[in-house]
Amino acid sequence: MQRRRFKQTQSLEERLSEQAKRLRSEAKLLPPGAARDEMIRKARQAETASHMNEWLTSPGLRPPQ
Repeated sequence: MQRRRFKQTQSLEERLSEQAKRLRSEAKLLPPGAARDEMIRKARQAETASHMNEWLTSPGLRPPQ
């Protein structure tokens, strides 16, 4: 059995940023409630993941050579 491979055309940060924007715009259309809160929480998680990835790939965290 072979794994299906998928070549990403966008960086992880771009995809997370797009997802956060999409979730926030969809949440604005929903009435206040659990579903809206869940979408906002997922958008916040995507933004946090993007910031963490940016921090982890920063040149300041490279091991000394």
